Amino acid sequence: MTDPYARYTRLRFDRPHPAVLRVTLDNGKMNTADAILHGELADIWRDVDRDPTVNAVVLTGAGRVFSAGGDFAMIQENIDDFEARARQWKEARDIVYNLINCSKPVVSAMRGVAVGAGLVCGLLADISIATKDCRIIDGHTRLGVAAGDHAAIVWPLLCGLAKAKYYLLLCDQVLGEEAERIGLISLAVEDAALDDKAVEVATRLATGAQSAIRWTKYALNNWLRAAGPTFDTSLALEFMGFGGPEVKEGLAAHREKRPPNFPPRSAV
Repeated sequence: MTDPYARYTRLRFDRPHPAVLRVTLDNGKMNTADAILHGELADIWRDVDRDPTVNAVVLTGAGRVFSAGGDFAMIQENIDDFEARARQWKEARDIVYNLINCSKPVVSAMRGVAVGAGLVCGLLADISIATKDCRIIDGHTRLGVAAGDHAAIVWPLLCGLAKAKYYLLLCDQVLGEEAERIGLISLAVEDAALDDKAVEVATRLATGAQSAIRWTKYALNNWLRAAGPTFDTSLALEFMGFGGPEVKEGLAAHREKRPPNFPPRSAV
């Protein structure tokens, strides 16, 4: 039988339990979402959904970082090339909807920093677990584009509109312990306990009543499907922003490690 995961190059796989697939973001660059990893995060959930040997998934990052956000080269490509922008828009949409529609429960295990496309999967996971000092950041407005990856579909549902607006408009980081307190994640644990806890939860899901668990996930995710038009708008506005002047300054500021000096806007 063909291995459905053999084609992946930025994702690593192992089995902490026969029915649990652990998916590790691993590209040697703080697990930033480059063009390849971005595409693989869109595809993996369909392969998991079709795999009869998998009942649950653990998603984590290699080393001391979950994911450090979007790769600068990919962001530059989005700025410069309409075809690349259109491709990345479709992949960004598929990452969200494919994970929501994957019938198998997903447990995320986040440490270090969780930003960008990795954070999309980390927060949309059915059970999200982070270390108490994990730095969760949605950096879109700091980059100069709308918060479109996933934030509009799930942050208000998890932590309320007031907290969502505070963190998404200002791009302030949320530490794992605070993220658990406000309901943004399911659990915050000590670093030494993270991996074992994620496997424990995934194993309980993998050995439980599969129809009951999967149908419960499906029904609960109708809250997210109902927010689909809000997400689609946010994603379209994000990718519209890649054609504007603010993201050019935002990317330059990131590269030069300085505060951005965004151009004035008289109208939007």
